[in-house]
Amino acid sequence: MKWMALPVIALRDLRRHRLRTFLTALGLIIGISAVIVMVGLGQGARAEVEEQVNRLGQNVVLVFPGSRALGGVSIGGGSANTLTVEDAMAIRDEIPEVVAASPEVRSQTQVIYGRRNWHTRVYGQSPDYLQIRRWPLESGHMFTEEDLANVALVGVVGQTIVEELFEGADPIGETVRIRGVPITVIGVLSRKGMSLMGSVQDDIVILPYTTAFRRISGRSHAMVINVQVYDQHAMTEAQAKITDLLRERHRLGPAQENDFTVQTQQEVLQAATETSRVMTILLASIAAISLFVGGIGIMNVMLVSVSERTREIGLRLSVGARGRDVMAQFLVESVVLCVLGGIGGSLVGIVTTELIAHSAGWPAYFSREAMLAAVSVSASVGIFFGFYPAWKAANLDPIDALRRE
Repeated sequence: MKWMALPVIALRDLRRHRLRTFLTALGLIIGISAVIVMVGLGQGARAEVEEQVNRLGQNVVLVFPGSRALGGVSIGGGSANTLTVEDAMAIRDEIPEVVAASPEVRSQTQVIYGRRNWHTRVYGQSPDYLQIRRWPLESGHMFTEEDLANVALVGVVGQTIVEELFEGADPIGETVRIRGVPITVIGVLSRKGMSLMGSVQDDIVILPYTTAFRRISGRSHAMVINVQVYDQHAMTEAQAKITDLLRERHRLGPAQENDFTVQTQQEVLQAATETSRVMTILLASIAAISLFVGGIGIMNVMLVSVSERTREIGLRLSVGARGRDVMAQFLVESVVLCVLGGIGGSLVGIVTTELIAHSAGWPAYFSREAMLAAVSVSASVGIFFGFYPAWKAANLDPIDALRRE
C-alpha cells in the first residue's frame, strides 16, 4: 500500500461517520484548547505582573517594619512600628549603592475641594519618590527639600483626583483640604494605571513626609522606606548592607531576629508570580487529564471501528494485504483524527484566550512552537491510543474475519 494514500483513505473512512468522528475529536478539542488557554493566560498574567512590578520603579529595594518572624511568631513585614525617618536618611547617606530613599507614611481620608469631596490615599514622601518610582509629572513641579524642612502645605495629585474633584480642569495653584489642613496643589502626576494589588495608582495625593507626619497622619514611624539602588547588579549587595545598617541602628544582638524586612524588586516579582505559576501548572494539569480522557475515547472508537470492519479487514488480508498494511491504515486513521482535533483545539484555544484576555484586560501570549506542540501532542495521542486497535486489526485471522456477520 502506498503510504501517501493512507491519509486520504483515513479521511474517507472518517467522513462516513461524521457525527461519531466529531464527538470523538471533541474530547481532544476541549483538552488542547484548555491547555492553550491556561498556558496563554498564565504567560499573559505573568507578563502583566512583571510590568506592574517594573512600575514600582527602577532598581527598587523596599524596607518594611516588622519581620517574618518575631519572638517565634510569624507576623509578616509591615506589622510593627520599627522604622524611622532617620533610618531612611542613614540608608541614603551611608550606603554607597543607594542613590535615593523615601520614608513613606500613608493615610486613607477625604480630600475636599469646594463642594466636592473624594476618599483617597494620602502619601507622605520625600522629593526623591518620583525618581524612585519613575513617575513623571504631567504638569507643575514636585515639592523640594526646602518644603520638607518648612513642613510646607503643598502636594501633587494623581489623575483620579483631577477627574473627581476638579472635573478635568487644571488644579495647579488650587487649594484642597485634607482633615481640615489646606494643601496647595503644585503638581499633577502622569497616569500610572493599576498597581500590583489591583488598586488604582492614580487615586493619590502625595505630600512632603514632614507635613504628612505632623499635620495629617499623626504617626511617628515610617510604614515603608522606598530605596533606589544605582544598578540592578548591586541590589543584593545593597540589600545586605541595608540589613546590617538597620540591625546596628536598632541595636539587635546576634541572636535577635530582624525587626524589619528588606525586599528587592526581584523578590517582590518572584512572590507575586509564584501564585499565578502554581495555578497555571494546576489548571494545565487538569486540562491534560482531559487529553488523556479524549485519548481513551479514541481508543474505544477505533476498537468499535475494527469490530465493524472485520469482514473488510479479512477480505484485504485474504487478497494479499500484509498485517503491517492493515496496522498502518488504522494507526494513520487514529493519527488523522487526533491531528484534526489538535488543529480544532488550537483554533478554539486561541479564540477563547483572546476573548478572556480582552475581557480581563490581560495580554495573551501565543507562540508558533506552542501551536506545533499542540498538534504534535495530538498526533502522539493518536499513535499511543490507536496502537492497540491497529495491532488487533492486523492480527485478525482472515478466515475468521470473513466468517464474521
